[in-house]
Order: sequence, then C-alpha cells, then structure tokens
Amino acid sequence: MMRTFIAIELADQLKSALSSYIRELEQTKTKIRWVKPAGMHLTLKFLGEIDQRKATQVIQELEETIPNYPAFYLTLYGTGTFPPGSRHPKVIWIGIQKEPTLMALACGIEDKMAQLGFTREKRDFTPHLTLGRVKSQAGIHSLIQRLKKDEHKSFGQMRVSKVIFYQSTLKPTGAEYTPLREFSLR
Repeated sequence: MMRTFIAIELADQLKSALSSYIRELEQTKTKIRWVKPAGMHLTLKFLGEIDQRKATQVIQELEETIPNYPAFYLTLYGTGTFPPGSRHPKVIWIGIQKEPTLMALACGIEDKMAQLGFTREKRDFTPHLTLGRVKSQAGIHSLIQRLKKDEHKSFGQMRVSKVIFYQSTLKPTGAEYTPLREFSLR
C-alpha cells in the first residue's frame, strides 16, 4: 500500500520566494510547523492509501486525461487561513488565482478519479498552497495581522507544463514526496 496524490510542483523561484516569506512570518514568533521548500506543491487530488493495481489504473487514466489540457500560468496571490476569518486558525496558506485551465484540469482529474472509485471532494476545488500548520495559538494575533496586510500581495507566477503523481511517505521529520510518474500538458 502507498499513500498518493496528484499535484503540480512549484518552480524553484516560487519556492525561494515563499521560503523568504516564511522567514518574515517567523518574526511573529508564532508556533507554526512550516512547509519545507521540497514539500511545496499544489495538490489537485489526494488519493490516500492505494495498492499497486490501483496506482496502475490511476496512471492509465492520467496518461489519457492530462495531455488534453494546455500548459498555463499559475499565479500565487494573497494569503489566508483555514478556517477562513477564524481567530484560531489551523492552517496558513497562499492563494492561487482561479485560472480557467487550472480549474478545468482539477475538475477533469476529479471526474476521472471518481470513475476509478475515489470519493469526490465535498467542497469545490479552492487552489491554495499550505505554508504551515498552527501548533499553538500563542502569538497568533500578530501573525493574523501580518497575513491581513498581505491578502492582496503577489508572490509570483510560473508556467505549468506537467502534473505529477506522487507517493507520500510519512516520517518523523515530515512527509517525503516521491514522483511516481509525470504527465505533460499539451
């Protein structure tokens, strides 16, 4: 069995920009478990634990589906928390503009995975990058103020030309992601 998901990896320059932003946010002294640059990606669909047979089916579906979509630009814009507007957030995120091709791609993957028996997401796809998970509410007020100040900030853009099927291995140091297969957009 393997834990898997489908995602877009961030370009190095965006990982670098977000790492710099995390260093700025660390100045608030809030206890957050920040995402490491190697773990920065946009999840399109989390599949969970699957066996090799199911992984082969996923690969076959993605080989047929992904090339139907053109390459596009991903724009990182804005900040926020989950739950939204909460004074006790659990997750800190960077927003991603809802580019039409991105939204269609996510919807297409969701449909194909549902055909393979994966549960459909209950909520609509909201593109975002998780930056960190709140470990303690101490100092959270100053962090929330900083995020509010940056809710209209641009963090950069990248051209998306591929989608990756990943395996996620949970370790004491955090999750490690191994690409199982890459699929090119047209």
